[in-house]
Amino acid sequence: MEWLSIRKWYHLFWTTLLIGAASAGLAGLVLQAVNGGIAFKGTADLLLYLLILLGSGMLVSVYAQLGFFAYLILNYMGNGVFSRKVWQYIQLVLAVLALLELVFLRTFVGAERTGGSDLFLGVGILLTAVIVSYFKVQSTKAAAAIPTFFFMTAITIVETIGVLQIGVDSATVFIVVPLIACNAFQILRLHRILKPQSS
Repeated sequence: MEWLSIRKWYHLFWTTLLIGAASAGLAGLVLQAVNGGIAFKGTADLLLYLLILLGSGMLVSVYAQLGFFAYLILNYMGNGVFSRKVWQYIQLVLAVLALLELVFLRTFVGAERTGGSDLFLGVGILLTAVIVSYFKVQSTKAAAAIPTFFFMTAITIVETIGVLQIGVDSATVFIVVPLIACNAFQILRLHRILKPQSS
């Protein structure tokens, strides 16, 4: 059995925290430039704004890490209950259903949404999941494709439900960008921080 050592978990935690902070800071500054929002009165206001961005990104990274470890437990249980092939099919179906729910149900069934932003978000998550799955397969083996795709789609969509209910596109971008960055980093890093099984 493979286990994460405390030292490696500590490394994963802090590096994911930094990635969340950096990606949230970048997303916040881009949104600020695009929307032309806050007019800063001085350097102190700008530094405070940057501090808020970094702190928010760190909170999102912690949330992403909770989702990641929840996925690891779910994957462990799924492999215990089902055969490996059946569990992979289940993950693939759930990933597709999550994408369809995000794009079609909220877009065409929900009258409160125009649909463009959800479609863009769904396509963005899909493309990111495909790219991350490709790099995961290149680093490990072909069997890692479906679990990675499932994590990057279904788990990411579940993690974004709270911000999606707000219905503000800027808030969605500000949360989803660091969330995807943290999730991609964690799943791509996992095989490197697992302790090899002793012979």
